[in-house]
Amino acid sequence: MAIWTEVDKTVKQWLKETRVSILEALEHTLNIDTKSNANDLVTNVDKETEQFFVSRIKEHYPQHKIVGEEGFGDEVHELEGIVWIIDPIDGTMNFVHQKRNFFISIGILEDGIGKLGYLYDVILDELYCASKGEGAFLNDKVLPPLQQGNIEEAIIGFNPASIHSEDAASTFIPLLKDVRGARSYGSAAMEFAYVATGRMDAYISKGLSPWDFAGGKIIVEELGGIVTDLRGNPVNLLERSSILVARPGLHKKLCRYFQS
Repeated sequence: MAIWTEVDKTVKQWLKETRVSILEALEHTLNIDTKSNANDLVTNVDKETEQFFVSRIKEHYPQHKIVGEEGFGDEVHELEGIVWIIDPIDGTMNFVHQKRNFFISIGILEDGIGKLGYLYDVILDELYCASKGEGAFLNDKVLPPLQQGNIEEAIIGFNPASIHSEDAASTFIPLLKDVRGARSYGSAAMEFAYVATGRMDAYISKGLSPWDFAGGKIIVEELGGIVTDLRGNPVNLLERSSILVARPGLHKKLCRYFQS
């Protein structure tokens, strides 16, 4: 446990350091590029933030492996040993257009088991974090375990892009009619954080990469929430996957919409 206490303290310090550099960067013109398509944005800040973490991890923990969205980490094919999974800016479109509603997301695993999870709202200076078996926190405040939830009272988060096809729409639209309300925030990390705090009851996405959900998965599961793919299967933290994260009880009910 001593190693995880040390790592936890170190990560929190690094997050504070990155906040200073990101806030400073927002005072200047961003260098913006696209990746897979015109809506898949990456900025100099995404790259510089990931490089910061990679360099620090390699310096302090040279035996650890790193999976990073921008590709500055290692080529990782298995989860043996300690693996960091990092999204330097989750919600890059929000970062570019709104200068808010973006997060840094970090999940740290040992032999495939989540040990430490971090979701950091840089602008609000809100850190959601968890240590396996030790609870989850929002800054220094303990987060209570997630309680059971019902469909008719649920607020769910989802990506509207998920219902572009007719087949997807035929599944999502009945669900959206049955729940109390739906929200879309443009950052998977933010939506995981909102489930963890009870601001939302569930979050659904047709496709996320491991860096989008690794940190949030650790936090939500520490609180008793459930994270699977849309059919209720375990997710692979080295593969892209659909995601269903929800309060206990509610998760099983939501799965039924996607199992037919």
